[in-house]
Amino acid sequence: AMKIRPVDETDGRRTFVLVCDRHDDPVEALAGAAKRFDLRAASLSGIGAFSGVTIGFFDRSRRDYIRRVIREQVEVLSLLGNIALDQGEPRVHVHVVVGRADGTAMGGHLLGGSVDPTLEVTIVESPATLRRRTDPGSGLALIDLDWGSE
Repeated sequence: AMKIRPVDETDGRRTFVLVCDRHDDPVEALAGAAKRFDLRAASLSGIGAFSGVTIGFFDRSRRDYIRRVIREQVEVLSLLGNIALDQGEPRVHVHVVVGRADGTAMGGHLLGGSVDPTLEVTIVESPATLRRRTDPGSGLALIDLDWGSE
C-alpha cells in the first residue's frame, strides 16, 4: 500500500512525499493522503509508471469526461495537480502525461489506474484554504479565489 511521510515544514507549510506500491490506484492514494493529513490547499507533482491508466477529456457539451483506457505499460512523464476543498471535503484534481513504448505521449485528467512499479508524488501545502465552486457555465468545480474576500 502507499506510504506517505512529511519531509519538511516551513512557516506552517508542510511538504510530503507519497510513494505508491504496485497495483495502487493513484487517485485513491492521493485522496486518502489529502483526508489523512487534512490538506485544504496543496499542489502536487510526480513521476512513475502505470501498467494501465484511465484518462479523461472534459466534454463541455456533455458536461462529463470522455474516458480513454490505456491498457499497457506507460511511463508517467508528468503528473501535476492540486488539492482544494469542495463542499468541505478535500478534492484532488490531477492531470497526467504518459509515455508509451514507441515514444508517443497521451494525456488528460487522471481518472484511475494501476501503479507499476512505483509512483512518487511530492505534495506541497499552501498556507491558505482553496475552495471550489461549481461554475454554472461549464458544470466544473473551479477554484474560487474570491471566496472569503467579500
